[in-house]
Amino acid sequence: MCSPSGPCSPLAPPCGPVCSTPSPVNPCPVCPACVKNTDMSECMQKEAIDCAQCALAMYQHEKDVATYIKKEFDKRYCPSWHCFVGKNFGTYISHETTTFIYFYIGQNAFILFKSG
Repeated sequence: MCSPSGPCSPLAPPCGPVCSTPSPVNPCPVCPACVKNTDMSECMQKEAIDCAQCALAMYQHEKDVATYIKKEFDKRYCPSWHCFVGKNFGTYISHETTTFIYFYIGQNAFILFKSG
């Protein structure tokens, strides 16, 4: 059985910044995120946003950004996480309670959730 080990687990230290390296995709990785909808804890929201900012700093392609975030959350909070990143898409999903966030960083939209 997998047990959560991320910064938001009960025994973990408080959340902190993940990354601050600029990239062509995200020239300002510390730009604020605009959360549109979520049922995550505040700590997990912060972790998702920090993880997204770091991914934007490391990768130029949306697929690679989404892959990084998905793998990080699978590692920290057990599979199966799913992540969508892009400027124009639609989606209709079902998710586990307290595991959904939809936010923007600049023009990039992010949907991260756990299902399955």
